[in-house]
Amino acid sequence: MITTDPEFLKILQEVIEFLGTFAFAISGIRHAAAKHYDWFGGYVCGFAVAIGGGTIRDVMLGVIPFWMTSPMYVLCTAFALLFIILFGRFMKRLGNAWFAFDTLGLALFNIAGIQKTLSMGHPFWIAIIMGCITGAAGGVIRDVLLNNIPVIFHKEIYAMACVAGGFVYWLLYYLDAPLTITVVSSFLTVCIIRFLAVKYHISLPILSSNHI
Repeated sequence: MITTDPEFLKILQEVIEFLGTFAFAISGIRHAAAKHYDWFGGYVCGFAVAIGGGTIRDVMLGVIPFWMTSPMYVLCTAFALLFIILFGRFMKRLGNAWFAFDTLGLALFNIAGIQKTLSMGHPFWIAIIMGCITGAAGGVIRDVLLNNIPVIFHKEIYAMACVAGGFVYWLLYYLDAPLTITVVSSFLTVCIIRFLAVKYHISLPILSSNHI
């Protein structure tokens, strides 16, 4: 098994959750801007996306939601809103930049969910589920707030990318790989699958009335 200093794991967990919060907040605020929400509405949407999945995870694990342990996540979302206000037009010219933020948040929070679940002594199959919830549930909350059909349910490979990343984490964990390699490999797996799925329009089979 991977043996790592608990203090290092705690710091790594906080760094990953902070980066994931910023990336997902950017994603939520950007979608709110597309719907012409005001600054407050954009902040609420960004914050809900950023903390939604992790909150559901922590409630299910029976611990205090991560964002309630430090004000930095609230401030991080405010910084994301300021970033959009100042640089949003420039980022729009970069085309896939917004999609990249959404994907980075998905991959980072997936890892955060896996690590936190394992640190509490739960088996890996639960860790993979919690990683998926942490990464994907925020996007569902975002789409509900914006009155859209959640992306996770009808197009693109989203939650399944988290599952794949979780299995990579699991494999390298039991192969006793260094933690850095394990985290980076899981992160890249989620990102690559997501990028390829969107680029080549890969999605899961669609249910139709013929199936009922």
